[in-house]
Amino acid sequence: MRLQPQLSLPTLEKPVDKTDALWISISPSLGIFDQPLQLALSRYTSVSKWQYSQTLDESCEIQTAVELLEGYLSNRSQPIHLLGHGTAGVVALLYARANPEKVKSLTLLAVAEQPAVNWHAQYYVHRHLLACSQERVLAKMAGSLFRKRPYAPKRLIEALRQDLEQVPLLHSACHLESVLQGGVTVPLMVCGAEDDSVVHPEALEEWTRWLKPGDRKQLCKDGSHFFHYFHSSALARKISKFWASNQFLASNEPALGELRQD
Repeated sequence: MRLQPQLSLPTLEKPVDKTDALWISISPSLGIFDQPLQLALSRYTSVSKWQYSQTLDESCEIQTAVELLEGYLSNRSQPIHLLGHGTAGVVALLYARANPEKVKSLTLLAVAEQPAVNWHAQYYVHRHLLACSQERVLAKMAGSLFRKRPYAPKRLIEALRQDLEQVPLLHSACHLESVLQGGVTVPLMVCGAEDDSVVHPEALEEWTRWLKPGDRKQLCKDGSHFFHYFHSSALARKISKFWASNQFLASNEPALGELRQD
């Protein structure tokens, strides 16, 4: 049973050359939790969504998603704002590092300074530590990922199970991976929540050493790992101001050092 979308987002179907911002999505079963922020952002600019869904017989490599994104954006003439939550944010991060000339700005939601820190890693750690079924571990994960329950627990558990099958995983039951730490040359905004059980505030704070003048860090008080679902309007305003400030900086480079903000 998949969570059914409750929002209509016609602006997300525009061709990539007709849009200003691109939301990266690699989780069909959890995409419903991205939609409120996508809709809120569409009130400020044109937003599209790039969706990657992995089939069971495909290789579980995140680089495959990055390469497909590169192909999708290869013919775009102008840089674009990229956004992504969790592992989708890691795809956007890796793309921005490899193709900075194609990226106007990068907004990461629930992405730790060590980008491999995600809920899948916690799941596999729990599977090793807890002598119980997958469903019980996923029930425990659902309780920590969604402190506010937007859907019935069984539906959340099923959505997480599908996510394990559909997302290009960094981790497996046998091995936990890491991703090269560091920043990007493009304008960067990192967002998180104080009660996120996966990307703790300390993990988000570690981004500070990579932030450039003009980059921003935004921390919500609650909402846990999917905070952007519960704080979509406020986050959309913050992100749109970040975009606007970088447009201003691009035309007023001498003022670059004056506008740094956490």
